[in-house]
Amino acid sequence: MPKSKSKRNRYVPPPKPKPKPSPKWIPYAFFALIGVGFLTIMARYLFSTSYPVLDSNWFLGAGLGMIAVAFGIATQWR
Repeated sequence: MPKSKSKRNRYVPPPKPKPKPSPKWIPYAFFALIGVGFLTIMARYLFSTSYPVLDSNWFLGAGLGMIAVAFGIATQWR
């Protein structure tokens, strides 16, 4: 007598493997770049009158660039 369809075993795919944990340097690099970027932007605005070299917009761009790189690194953090 043939088996009914309800009693057949159905295919169950194997479970997905867990992702590897992120390297230890990822959070350190993230917080360091956020901090240094923030301090660079703050130094540009606070000390631009005392130190004319800080009056350049390059410091603003460098600070924002460091923060952008930090958020790029944050995508690798698991």
